[in-house]
Amino acid sequence: MPPESPRPIRFLASPHHNARPAGTAIDLIVLHAISLPPGEFDARPVEDLFLGRLDTDAHPALAELAGVCVSAHFVVDRTGGITQFVPVAGRAWHAGESVWQGRPDCNDYAIGIEMIGDEAQPFTARQYTETARLCRMLMDTFPGITRQRIVGHRDVAPDRKWDPGRQWDWLRFRRSLAAVRRLDLAWE
Repeated sequence: MPPESPRPIRFLASPHHNARPAGTAIDLIVLHAISLPPGEFDARPVEDLFLGRLDTDAHPALAELAGVCVSAHFVVDRTGGITQFVPVAGRAWHAGESVWQGRPDCNDYAIGIEMIGDEAQPFTARQYTETARLCRMLMDTFPGITRQRIVGHRDVAPDRKWDPGRQWDWLRFRRSLAAVRRLDLAWE
């Protein structure tokens, strides 16, 4: 049976982004995990957070997100569906205070990919495949992004962040990355 064809990337424009510093090369991917409310895997609250319309009164765990302005370039849901929120040329607000190999402000030069998930449940096979396809496409587009420059949020903000967490199998992801074909998709 041939592999399932990737779905098109859906685009929803987040207001939470700005321009990268002039002349900054994109050369890092930061992988994240998100679950809103914690333990629930519906992508809609994540979309609402990135679009600035999250109802923080809908669940007690969301109250701390009132007024928070964050985004990522892409979200990979549990079925492998990909939604883009910020054009890759733009600076998404995903890594916060961060440093990679002594270089601060990862948002300036990184692409942020959120995967719907947490530390309690394994990520899905489709998430591994589609995250790898997306990363391969980005690597083909931005030559500075190598396999070694795909890192977790905890790698760039170890004192603040845990994600993508212990459920993210880096070896499985690297195998998927080696096996996937390029995604021929256009994006903003």
